[in-house]
Order: sequence, then C-alpha cells, then structure tokens
Amino acid sequence: MKERTRVAEVEPGQTVTVAGWVHEIRDLGGIAFVIVRERTGRLQVTVPEDDLPASVTDVVSELSRESVIQVTGVVREEGRAPGGVEVFPESIEVIAPAAPQLPLDPSEKVDAELPTRLNNRTLDLRKPDVQAIFEIRSTVLAAVRDSFRRQGCVEITTPKIVATGTEGGTELFPISYFGREAFMNQSPQLFKQLIAGSNLESVFEIGPIFRAEEHNTPRHLNEATSIDFEGAYCDASDAMSVLEQVIIDAHEAVIDEASDALSTLGLEDSFMVPAGGFERLTYDEAIDQVNATGALDEPLVWGDDLSTEAERALGEAVGSHYFITHWPSEIKPFYIKDTDEDETISTGFDLMHPRMELSSGGQREHRHDRLIEGFEQQGLDPDAFEYYTKMFKYGMPPHAGFGLGGERLIMTMLELDNIREAVLFPRDRQRLSP
Repeated sequence: MKERTRVAEVEPGQTVTVAGWVHEIRDLGGIAFVIVRERTGRLQVTVPEDDLPASVTDVVSELSRESVIQVTGVVREEGRAPGGVEVFPESIEVIAPAAPQLPLDPSEKVDAELPTRLNNRTLDLRKPDVQAIFEIRSTVLAAVRDSFRRQGCVEITTPKIVATGTEGGTELFPISYFGREAFMNQSPQLFKQLIAGSNLESVFEIGPIFRAEEHNTPRHLNEATSIDFEGAYCDASDAMSVLEQVIIDAHEAVIDEASDALSTLGLEDSFMVPAGGFERLTYDEAIDQVNATGALDEPLVWGDDLSTEAERALGEAVGSHYFITHWPSEIKPFYIKDTDEDETISTGFDLMHPRMELSSGGQREHRHDRLIEGFEQQGLDPDAFEYYTKMFKYGMPPHAGFGLGGERLIMTMLELDNIREAVLFPRDRQRLSP
C-alpha cells in the first residue's frame, strides 16, 4: 500500500492517499459523495461522473458500506463537508469489499441491542462512541500503572492456572492440567502476598481473574480485569490511601489525555475528578445510615452483608466515593487480619462508588499460627495451601492490599449501563464466543 495520510492531517492543496471504511454513500445523480471513515475522522470524497474517468466512477457505483477502500486525490476546501474539506479522486481502489447486508449499522442510524453488538464486536467498535470507551480504558490502565510506580510499586505477573483456589472451590473453573486437577485463578491474592514478603515489598498487578459465579447481572463478569496492590509494612489505612490516589490519578488522566473521547460520549461537562479524602465509614456507621434511609423492607442488623439495595441506598446518601471499614470478621476471607482490639472486627475495607462496590482489601494476617486458624475456621485444609502458608514461617512482614475491578472502574467513570460495554469480548454465563 502507498503511504497513507490520516484524515485529521489533510489540508487543502495536498495530494493525499487515504484508506478507510466506506461510512456512507450518497448518489445524487450525476454526482456521488462517499464518506470515508478511519480512526482520526471522516473525509468526503466527491465524485462528479462527467469529470472523472470510468475507472473511478465504475468503482463507486459498485461500492457497499463498510468496504475498505484507498483513495488518492487532491484536497479542496468545502465548508459543507465533514472537516471542511473534500477530495476529488484520481483513483479509488477497493481493498476489501463488504457484504451488502450488515448485521448492525456502524453509522448508528439504526440501533442494535447489546447482544447483537457483542456478537459483531468488530463492527460495533467502528462506532465512535464505542471506540471512545476503549480509548479511555487504555488511558485509565496506563494511568493506574503510572500511579503505582510513582507510589514506589513494582509490577508483577502471577499464575492464572493454580492447584488451589484463593477462597475455596465454589467459584472456581476446573481444568485438566497434564492429568491433574487445576483451576483458573480467581484472584492473585495468595501470590501477591508471597511477593510482598520478599524484598520487592510493594507490588501491583493488572491481569485477568476468573470466577465461576452464576450471577447474570449488568455488573458481573466471569472473566474480569483485576487491579491488585500489596504492600509490606502497610496497614489497612495505608492501602486505602494508595487506592484513593490510584482512583484520582486515573480520573485526572482521562481529563488530561482523553478529552476528545469524553466529548464523543457527551461526558465532557459531567466527568469529574473525585475529591481527595474519601469518607471512611465504619461498618456500624454504614448499617446505621442504611437503616436511617428507610429504603429496606427489613432493617440491617450487625453481621449482615450489604445487599445491592443497601449499597444503592447508602450510595445515594453519601453521593461520592467512600470506604466502609471494620467489617465483621466472619464476612471477610481468612487472610484478612482481625483488629488488635476485637477479634470479631476485621481490618477489611471496601471502596464504594455510589452505584456499586469497586474494591475490597485490608491488612493481611501475617502470623503463621493465626493464619492456620483462619483456614480451619473457614473449613479449608491448610495442607492444600502449604506452598503459601510455609512462607509465613520465615519472617513475613505486616502487609496490606486490595483488588480493584477494572471494568467496574470504567463502568462507573463513564456511566455505562452494563459492565459488558467496558470489555471487548465479555465472558458471562451465556457468552463463550466470540
């Protein structure tokens, strides 16, 4: 192919070669207009039948929408055209013709339901608003990495095929591993704790997790992106501070680096960076606030987890990002340390957006004997986790961390209705392809 010019770079007087998709064709009889679309914009190709050779006009007469074409011609000013310019073609080459009948309309003149869009994701991603979501997602993940690095963290990668589950086997996808039973990892939790016990100390990971939950809601996935942190010599308060900074940095990066994408989504005026100093409610305070709203049929009592309805009522009352701390120990996993003052209260915390939970974390139990007790209390066999527990015999420092849902972060940032819109090829109970 010839060296191509991006649509955003064309200027009057140039002779350019532009490649892209046929977005629209308008044949007005004697003159035709072909709108070519590529990542940086749209360009009008003007084809007057009497002034151009048959080699050009015949190609236009056979074009179908979404075909990939390459156009070479002279750029002229035209105030009525997209971008204020048009191209009079010297040649038009069809690189890849598209079938006349499309499963969905990338021009968005005809809406498509989400399942149709996900079944035809390549076409769906040709729409500017869908493209904008993933441009912002890329910006967010880059900003998250930068934030962790500025906070002194080292990026790691942990196994996704494991012999045992982080939190038991009820939410695990089993696989065959050379004749042995194995599972897709539901969290990097145990591995990142082991690394926090090394001289790397503070670490982070951005990677997939797999949960065999049978949820079928707009905010659950069976394969998701987890943003994880673990820091040696950290307590729960330290981990919350790291998490708060990551959230703020991610929002600031979107405003600084993805303003055009925000504008495409119509969010340029409503998108806000969360104010620092997220409110920290204890579990007891959260229960009291939920009950005070009167939103539930039955009031919550101590020891209850927060239902979706309770989270929604509390989110409306708080109105911004906030933490819930000091959860009952029995609600949190075995590796969460209890407070020194009361073993029925954990150091666990959740980061909440007014719409939903974004992250869960806490200080970890670093004492070997207490860790073994936690396994036994939750009905887990400590021997199955010997690779993990034995390292706690060799000088494990106090440490804390969290796991943050990447898709939930994007979903709440961009006010998306369904978490599947925030992932290219979602996996849920019904969807295994594409």
